[in-house]
Amino acid sequence: MRRLAVLLPVLLPVILLALPAAAAPTAVKLAAHQALYRLTLVNGRDQVIGATGTMGYEVIDACRSWKVRQRLDISVSGVDGTETHLVTRYVTTEAKDGRTFRFRMTQTTNGAITSQTQGEARMERAGGPGIADYAKPEVKEVDLPPGTLFPMEHTAEVIRAAEAGRKFFTLPIFDGTDDSGAELSSIVPLDRSAPSPGRWKDLAALPSVVVHIAFFGLNTTEMLPEYEVGMRYWTNGVANALQMDFGDFVMAGKLIGFRLLPSRC
Repeated sequence: MRRLAVLLPVLLPVILLALPAAAAPTAVKLAAHQALYRLTLVNGRDQVIGATGTMGYEVIDACRSWKVRQRLDISVSGVDGTETHLVTRYVTTEAKDGRTFRFRMTQTTNGAITSQTQGEARMERAGGPGIADYAKPEVKEVDLPPGTLFPMEHTAEVIRAAEAGRKFFTLPIFDGTDDSGAELSSIVPLDRSAPSPGRWKDLAALPSVVVHIAFFGLNTTEMLPEYEVGMRYWTNGVANALQMDFGDFVMAGKLIGFRLLPSRC
């Protein structure tokens, strides 16, 4: 369950829906916002009999960079009677030009630290190649391949490609949630919806896209992904209808709190 701190994951049924091709993708303008999600168990996979939690997510527009804070808090009941409390805190600063990325992640299990990463990544130019300098869990450098994107730009590119009608594509991504460097994300757009009335008036006027994303190690020979996610993105990068596959169990997330934040520029 290493990816308890990843940009808004969701696992969706893999029923491929044809996307209407767009003449040209519109520019993606990501929104600074706060979001709160209620998490519930979808599938325990014979390992978990109960799981509840929350996820708080904040994106701050700091003019030349995006500052992101995420807190994931989950309580899990195992079939063997064990009770586990998992908390992940994830903080990043990502330059809007795609060249630098600072990250810090701490995961605790029943109050004890079980995983940490911290460091900075830098690219020779937007899209790489580059280097990730880790301070935790140990001091080391990892090369990042050409084409590597950081999380916010990855989100924008996924929305941009889905809006353009692409049906399958891959993107390397570096998010700093483990010490192995970049991963390969395999993205399948599943659906595109026109604006529709809803609870959140700031989102109701926007179209949305549903995507399924599988993450693979760059150098692995495994056929199965390390982690699978999916989500419905509004075209400003806000997500809803979350569902997270942690391997041993799957959880769904519902947006229960939301507000846009002003730019700091």
